[in-house]
Amino acid sequence: MRRAGELTQLAGPIVLVLLAALLGTTASTATQVYFINSLVSVAIVVALYVFIGNTGVLSFGHISFVALGAWTAGVLSVPSGVKPAIMPNLVGFLRHTTVGNVPSLAFAAIVGGVFALVVGLALMRLSGLAAGIATFAVLQIVNNILQYYEKIGPGQNTFSSVPETTGIWQAAVGALLAVAVAFAYQRSRFGRMLRATREDPAAASAAGISMYRQRLGAFVLSGALAGFAGGLYVHLLPLNANALYLDLTFVTLAMLVVGGASSLWGAVVGALAISALDSFLSEAENGVKILGGTLDLPSGTRVIVEGILMALILIARPSGLTGGREFALPRLRRRRSPA
Repeated sequence: MRRAGELTQLAGPIVLVLLAALLGTTASTATQVYFINSLVSVAIVVALYVFIGNTGVLSFGHISFVALGAWTAGVLSVPSGVKPAIMPNLVGFLRHTTVGNVPSLAFAAIVGGVFALVVGLALMRLSGLAAGIATFAVLQIVNNILQYYEKIGPGQNTFSSVPETTGIWQAAVGALLAVAVAFAYQRSRFGRMLRATREDPAAASAAGISMYRQRLGAFVLSGALAGFAGGLYVHLLPLNANALYLDLTFVTLAMLVVGGASSLWGAVVGALAISALDSFLSEAENGVKILGGTLDLPSGTRVIVEGILMALILIARPSGLTGGREFALPRLRRRRSPA
């Protein structure tokens, strides 16, 4: 019975991702991009969940891992014959190296995980506000390096000539892979020890659990997943450094908070729900026809609406739409026969 319950918890997010993918296949080409983007968002938010959800420590720096993953996959997958024209200042081995889609995603995950390890060695000794500020500093540093250090990418220019290989099913497979890794981790011995440090640090320490080591392990894993998601992202849309900065940080955190930061089910629900809202509001900012009329919202409305929604969720339901619980089928109550 316990094994069945665990599989049910995994089945919920998987079914939701597959439904989103199936709906995307029935949409027009223009609309399908929104479905693909929502599935990539699932991968990013699940990466956030692996660390934030299991530790309870808020991180503003995870989009730096997404950005590094996007830069890695983008630079490596641009054909070497095109690189001198669009990225003339690349260092030698990057200028002459080109890999395929899958290897570029693997390298993106490796770079995200290695960088998370490097910064995590120092940052994982921090907690609370100090940890949040430190991770935000990492985000700022990475953003500036990617913008102004043209030896590793296009600098302030937008990536071009990156093969657009992230279709609806590759995005779905990527999201499912992230969900499976996050589920396996939270059910592992390490995931249980990490959550013990979240619930009662003193008791966990008395039991011999190292909070620092467990947090560092989760940070590295979430960094690798975020880098992988960044690789999916750059193979979907032309990106620049500013597209992987504050706006994406805010939106993905809103997804996690609205869905429920302490559960994998909440991460997936929040990512898909806010993605749908974000897509609709983005269209409405350009004018969208509804019920015979035209809804034309001012630019920036989506950010304001998402901020208000996140505030309302935090006030009315701090544990998110899912209540911070994993997916479970409703139990049928047995009727008691009259005595």
